This record gives sequence, structure tokens and C-alpha cells, in this order.
Amino acid sequence: MNEDSPSPQPARTWLDRISQLVSGEPRNIDELLEELRSAKANGLLSGDTLSMVEGAIEVSDLYVGDAMLPRAQMVSLPVAAPFDEIVRRVVESGHSRFPVHGEDEDEILGILLAKDLLKITASLPAHGAELFELTRWLRPSSFVPESKRVNMLFKDFRGSRNHMAIVVDEYGGIVGEIDDEHDEDDPARRKLIQAQPDGRFVVNALTPIADFNERLGSHFSDDEFDTIGGMVTSEFGHLPESGEEVEFGGFHFHVTRADDRRVLQFAVRVGDA
Repeated sequence: MNEDSPSPQPARTWLDRISQLVSGEPRNIDELLEELRSAKANGLLSGDTLSMVEGAIEVSDLYVGDAMLPRAQMVSLPVAAPFDEIVRRVVESGHSRFPVHGEDEDEILGILLAKDLLKITASLPAHGAELFELTRWLRPSSFVPESKRVNMLFKDFRGSRNHMAIVVDEYGGIVGEIDDEHDEDDPARRKLIQAQPDGRFVVNALTPIADFNERLGSHFSDDEFDTIGGMVTSEFGHLPESGEEVEFGGFHFHVTRADDRRVLQFAVRVGDA
């Protein structure tokens, strides 16, 4: 080799190349994708790499409500069903995980794993199916708001090792059927906003956004959500627990009551008051 010839440079990784090609700081997602597709056309990225990056960007822009299995397609199991019926439904569906409900299909008691049926079968004495208690075999169920981002849900799945979550709307009902808890005659809708001596307001999470705006002089949009609970839960990005706080739109929201499916009540104050 000629001593004057430059030594070959190690090939840059695709990540190095992406860093170089986006050094001009694309102003939005569309510009970034255009840069990446141009890099692919110029041989800087492989088609597989481009597809992977496009998929990651697409997922980051999706909400759980966009990607969930529709309720009409969900296969759930009644907790009181006999063992033979449970086995038949599991085998016919071909799924690996099943929400188990009580008398009301919105009353999710837990998750049954199909693989646990083998353990259940082995544990039953001969002709002892009548002794079967499904509740003993249920895994905890996880509830997430439809406004949660898909990429954040995947992160939660990795951390908790869950692979199924029940999507609930702002009223706490399983998405796909509106729960009648928001009926106008429901006592929970009475005295939705109550002023407190310290200047705060106790606000029922089912308070319509329009009513909140009228009472507190705010200007929150009700295009996406009907209730204060739905709007604030979206700001959290998860189903908040009692004691959690968030501030936006000039208001401070402190969760004072919540269960595992929805927020029930807030203590609200204006700004730093």
C-alpha cells in the first residue's frame, strides 16, 4: 500500500449518520421524516432502519384510545361461569389473557392467564370442577385512561411486566360504552363545585368543563373532554392517585379522592393563591 494513501476510516453507525443529517434541527416531525427518507434514498440508512424509526415516531404520537382493542372485540369471562364454560371460551378465542368481570361487565375483578388453566386443572380433584373458584387465580388488573400516550403505556408495561390494561373513559367506564354515572339525576352531580373558607374549591371530577368555566372564570376547551376529571387526567398522562397535584391553565388541581379507575374529586385553587 502506498504510504501516502489515507488509511480507511471506520464506517459510521446509522446513529452517527442520523445525528449528522439532523444537525440542521428539523422544525417538526414531518421535516425529520423527510430528512430520514432522503438519507435512506442516499444509502445512509437501510430500509429496515427507516421503518423502525418511523414506527417509533408514529407510536409516540398515538394515544391509548387510538390503539386499543375495541370493546366489542374484547373477550371477557364472567367470574361465576362454570369451569367447563371458562375452558370452552378460552380455547375458542385463542387469546392468552382474559378480563374477568362480576355481574356487571364494567366490574373487572382481575385478569386470567390461559396458561394458568393448566395449573387449575391439575389442582382440581377428580370430578371436583364444582369446587372451582376463579377468583383465586386472577392476576391484578390495570386501568389506564384513553388519553395516555401509547409509548408511555409500553414503558409502564416493561416496568410492571403487565401485558394487558383495561382502557377507561373519563367517567371510569370501560371505553366503548358510556357509564350512566354521569346521568343528570345522579346525586353525584349535585353540588359539583363547593367554595371553601380558605379560597379553594372542592370540585367533583364529573363537573362539566362548561360549568367549571362559568363558575371559576376559566376558558378550558370542552372539544376533547366533557368533564374536569377527564381533562385533568389527560394532563397527568395516567390515572392519578389521591395526593397527586398538577398545575395548568392558571389553576392548581390537587386530587383528594380517586379509585383505581378514575379521579373522583379535586381541591382546586387559582394560580398561587
